[in-house]
Amino acid sequence: MSDRSPLILWFRRDLRLGDHPALAEACKADRPVIPVFILDEVEGARRAAPLWRLGLSVEAHGRALADRGSRLILRRGEALPTLRALAREIGAGAVWWTRHYEPQSIARDEAVKAGLRDDGVEAKSFPGHVLFEPWTVETKTGGPYKVYTPFWRAVRGRDPGSPYPAPGTIPAPSDWPKSDDLADWRLAAPMNRGAGIVAPHLVVGESAASHRLGDFAAHRIADYADARNDLADQGTSGLSENLTYGEISIRTVWHSGQRAREEGKAGAETFLKELVWRDFAYHLCFHTPRLTSANWREEWDAFPWKDDEGASEIHAWKRGRTGIEVVDAAMRELFVTGRMHNRARMIVASFLTKHLMTHWKVGLNWFEECLVDWDPANNALGWQWSAGSGPDATPFFRVFNPDTQAEKFDLKGEYRKRWLAELSEDPPDTALAYFDAIPRAWKMAPDDAYPEPVVGLDEGRRRALDAYEGRSF
Repeated sequence: MSDRSPLILWFRRDLRLGDHPALAEACKADRPVIPVFILDEVEGARRAAPLWRLGLSVEAHGRALADRGSRLILRRGEALPTLRALAREIGAGAVWWTRHYEPQSIARDEAVKAGLRDDGVEAKSFPGHVLFEPWTVETKTGGPYKVYTPFWRAVRGRDPGSPYPAPGTIPAPSDWPKSDDLADWRLAAPMNRGAGIVAPHLVVGESAASHRLGDFAAHRIADYADARNDLADQGTSGLSENLTYGEISIRTVWHSGQRAREEGKAGAETFLKELVWRDFAYHLCFHTPRLTSANWREEWDAFPWKDDEGASEIHAWKRGRTGIEVVDAAMRELFVTGRMHNRARMIVASFLTKHLMTHWKVGLNWFEECLVDWDPANNALGWQWSAGSGPDATPFFRVFNPDTQAEKFDLKGEYRKRWLAELSEDPPDTALAYFDAIPRAWKMAPDDAYPEPVVGLDEGRRRALDAYEGRSF
């Protein structure tokens, strides 16, 4: 006899209908499907910007499900007791979900799987968050990769499979369980007045993500290899925001990049490498969970990082008041848009960890507070790569000169003018928006005098190199 009991489909960071393996299989199971999102101990622990952006994605996904005759049931609480209670309430015989690979999610999911099975409820996880499951990519000796280039070579020719189509209908129950009201969660509250400033810069939901990919593939991917580094240009795909919440699948994006490469678009290969870098971050996060919380290279544990969050230099860095124009422009872009150009991320990370000799975790935590595309694995890998403490990192002795970077990647100064009001008699709206977004307690105004550098670039570089000298990294 077939099991006709309801199936709970537990959505997390996979808020889409297309290319969703768990959803596709659920719709073929000949049983009612109850889509659920839980603001639990992992998803609810997000900081201000990613928590707010998550709520927008949940809202958009709820509308998409409603268009298919379904609903998204919202609950708040620890995952296991919440799922247990819901399963009892509706008589569910199964809970399915998409796998994630960072340590907090793994711990949660293992507890859920064990607890539900003890209750006699089927608990099953599916792929869908990465191109290749972390345990399926191994070196010739059988271990995980620790260097990106061999990892890329190992997966470059692999077929991740074809994307699943979105279901036309989703089997619904005769009676729906009660749902929380998303507005009652007040996910925008930690953003204070910044939410209204950042909101126009967002591209939310599966449909919008699909249009964003189509526009990039049609108009910008050919020039991606060079344009992605131009600070003033919109040369990147912007899809990190949508991949973070699973509004589009990495497999769908990969196939679009592959088609562009087959069409001879020169930048497609570089774009595909960036997608694989995302997989590499999760590969490392799964095999070495300390990536997200401690120096990946343990020999860095004794390095004399500064980590005083109250230090004036750190305040200046966070507030875009270091006196280094390209650094300050990037930090203000972050506050106004919730994003930061990828080249700028490398510049500000190098400046913080090397010129200011500050622990990479200070930067990692600030990005986690401010980025709408915050991703636990990629944020951690990016910071450790910049600091030199991570796998396949930039050499520790490589200290970016922000002024040289600006001359190379913001030749006409357009990026700096866009974000630094103090340098212009008639600043653009983008630069002025920063002062509407920041906390009033910062007491900053557009007509403030621009600050002197918190550290001379040559002085900061020498200080970093002196600290590295004699250490065996």
